[in-house]
Amino acid sequence: MPPPSSSGSVLRWPSSASVLEAAAQWAQRQAAAHPELEAVGVFGSYGRGDSGVGSDLDLLLVLRHCELPIWERLRPWDTADLPLATDLLVYSRREWESLPDWNPKLAATLSRDLRWLIAP
Repeated sequence: MPPPSSSGSVLRWPSSASVLEAAAQWAQRQAAAHPELEAVGVFGSYGRGDSGVGSDLDLLLVLRHCELPIWERLRPWDTADLPLATDLLVYSRREWESLPDWNPKLAATLSRDLRWLIAP
């Protein structure tokens, strides 16, 4: 007689490869819909290559220019079709290029961890 099946639930987390593929496809769709989008990169655990169960997806978007305040910049970017929770950083080209001057710690982290999905 076979052993009884477990009554517990099984959680499945998407593979890193599938998350990065979904992010690359998302980036291409966004670039087609938003001509001001110049670059998209992934950073954090998916950028470093050490993601695991519970990791979120961190994306950096660089726009040709952006006058919106930082708290308004996320509205145009729908991440609902990505396979897991996603955090966005949205910078204008000028802000991105000057990042080492006003946030050297973040600039150093991104320099180390960032992988471009759409290169600037």
